[in-house]
Amino acid sequence: MGAGIGGLVAALELSHAGYDVQVYERHAGPGGKMRTVPSDAGPVDAGPTVFTMRPVFEALFDRVGLSLDAELTLTPCDVLARHHWPDGSTLDLFADPRASEEAVAAFAGGTEAQRFAAFTKRANLLFDAFDAPVMRHPTPTALSVTRAVAPRAAELLPAMAPLSTLWSALGRQFTDPRLRQLFGRYATYVGGSPLLSPAILMLIWASEQRGVWRVTGGMHQLALTLERLARAQGATFHYHSGVARVATAQGAISGLSLETGQTVRASKVLFNGDPAALGAGLLGPEGAGAAPSLRAKDRALSAWVWTWASEVSGFPLSHHTVFFGRSSVDEFSDLFQHRRTPRDPTLYICAQDRPGATGAERLQIIMNAPADGDHHIPSQQEKEQCQTIVSQKLAEAGLTLSTSPTGLTTPDRFASLFPGTGGALYGAHPHGPLKTFSRPTARSRIRGLYLAGGGCHPGPGVPMAALSGRHAAAAIMADHALTSASIPMATPGGISTGSATMAATASRSSVS
Repeated sequence: MGAGIGGLVAALELSHAGYDVQVYERHAGPGGKMRTVPSDAGPVDAGPTVFTMRPVFEALFDRVGLSLDAELTLTPCDVLARHHWPDGSTLDLFADPRASEEAVAAFAGGTEAQRFAAFTKRANLLFDAFDAPVMRHPTPTALSVTRAVAPRAAELLPAMAPLSTLWSALGRQFTDPRLRQLFGRYATYVGGSPLLSPAILMLIWASEQRGVWRVTGGMHQLALTLERLARAQGATFHYHSGVARVATAQGAISGLSLETGQTVRASKVLFNGDPAALGAGLLGPEGAGAAPSLRAKDRALSAWVWTWASEVSGFPLSHHTVFFGRSSVDEFSDLFQHRRTPRDPTLYICAQDRPGATGAERLQIIMNAPADGDHHIPSQQEKEQCQTIVSQKLAEAGLTLSTSPTGLTTPDRFASLFPGTGGALYGAHPHGPLKTFSRPTARSRIRGLYLAGGGCHPGPGVPMAALSGRHAAAAIMADHALTSASIPMATPGGISTGSATMAATASRSSVS
């Protein structure tokens, strides 16, 4: 099993349950996409920056007899995010719902504030209805979810707008185009376009409105903490140890081959990487049947990401700040229809040291891009053009930086870090009303091979990847209980595809 968030969560649960866990990771440390890069001000988060859905982690820590607050320092964000438009307008959304309504009223008028309050109620209704039967259920189907929500169908169907895209539903919800643009951006949280994603994705606002936290030391501290706790339970981590291939015998997993040439015998393997790597045969022909391959047109977004340290003046950055382009329609048409970097992109900045930053502070800028990293390497001219676009957009907003953005990671680099993805950071895109049911679940098509990570059910994002790890651990333990206590089990995830491998063994069985 890999050392991404899904793999780390499963490693913690399995080691706590008495399994002898061995984690093999291709990279130098834990975290997967939750990585850092060095800067003059210290390590900068170069992956996820938003910590939400705290109860997911509270439940995990409680299950293994620990306290989240005792192991990780979290500070709630009063300002969830700051949003800025080219016309000079700015809107903050707050952890306090009343404060957000007042801010929207000042921004767009009292009637629009009422529409915003109705939207928040709608998002919460959807989140509460689909949390248990979809996100927390290990194997949801359209039929099982329909049955679960049937008693509330009269109120849920209008809220879901099942025949609408997120963009069209938001167009009916709001009259101010800026609010439509703001909440349409939530489709990018799962790598999609609001023009093509189902309206139900408005429930993402509910997950964020319920709390965003800053992690002291940066988001990477979550990965380090999970690794530390798994080690304390007996798990062993092997870094710079990629898995080259998986082996099968009589239709079931039989072992692993590491890039070092070492072989590991195993009857159960947890792959904490993108399932597309398996489908593409990157772990050998034996593993190719474990999961479907991912066509380029089905990939979610990639990104251009800058990570560096700079002194900042002018525009007052929050911890999370979004600078919108002029047209979401043009931006997402560029991304998904024309497969090019947007001509007028939306930029997200995480000011990691805010509030309270002094001097040079750690910054991350994200600009969405197509996931074409396996067949397109941007030229130096393209990089310079993008740099100019970013610098001009920030300058137009009044933001002054003492040093230009550096530490650039482009889709081709993401494709190299996480093979089989083409640089897609979220697995498959969410376009289409039934897309959520097509994600691979914890049990793969090969007996004894399990899956975890943002490319699996329930989807991308830190809490979703954590839930996938919990689903995988539960499946392994349930299946192990049905087999001989002496059967070896192995879990790969770090492979030559950039994921990690974890091997776990129950106290009464051998797991590799």
